[in-house]
Amino acid sequence: MEQIPFIKMHGLGNDFVIIDGRATPPELSGAALRAIADRHRGVGYDQLIVMEPTAHDADIFMRIYNSDGSEAEACGNATRCVAHLLMEEADKNAVTIETRAGFLAATTEDRQHIVIDMGLPKLGWQDIPLSREEDTKHINLTVGPLSDPVGVNMGNPHVVFFVEDAEAVDLEKWGPIAETDPIFPAKANISVVSKMENGDLRLRVWERGVGITLACGSAACATIVAANIRGLAGKEATLHLNGGPLDLRLGENGHVFMGGPIATAYHGTLDANLLKGAA
Repeated sequence: MEQIPFIKMHGLGNDFVIIDGRATPPELSGAALRAIADRHRGVGYDQLIVMEPTAHDADIFMRIYNSDGSEAEACGNATRCVAHLLMEEADKNAVTIETRAGFLAATTEDRQHIVIDMGLPKLGWQDIPLSREEDTKHINLTVGPLSDPVGVNMGNPHVVFFVEDAEAVDLEKWGPIAETDPIFPAKANISVVSKMENGDLRLRVWERGVGITLACGSAACATIVAANIRGLAGKEATLHLNGGPLDLRLGENGHVFMGGPIATAYHGTLDANLLKGAA
């Protein structure tokens, strides 16, 4: 297997290995994906992104893999990073990216702060999805100190727990239990949120197939929706994740808009042995 060039990027520390597969999409086994994700013997990432050609009215198709080798439907921070690359390449300030969750429009004024239209949130119990009919604004679920969450699908499943102090929650303990509860047939991303003294929101995320992450864009989108439902936020809010702040806005059309910075860490090449799954 030949070596594959990649770009390492991140949005608030939510980090990605990005491969340009528009000419020839790479064939990556689960073992290879997990080997590349190894932060000691591989490269390390929260998600691996492959930019692929699209037959639809978009600039590219973005394929998303979690660090455990599973495939994800959407990733807000990765979309901002890929949008930046496409904008620089084509010298324009607006692009459209196709994902398994649909089409996402990206805009910018300076190509460093990228805004993504993440589309309409889905709130039906079948859309989350849940394994039984529930009021998704008050899901009947208790996991340790966490209870009464809101379910939101932002292209991928999210569950938002509101707590007194997000910092005090042992997310490493309770996150994986909540993620894999039988009520979530496709598992779920788990967020714990508390309101800050200045009115902003503090968000910590256990990401499905990844674990605790420094930031999660789709979780931030789900949180602004859930906070608005619960009366804890209006149409706009700043959410403070482990890696820094994201700006969220609910548009008049019901769409969720997420804005934040991106950064390029380095360019590299994936070694043939790593691609065989030998970390």
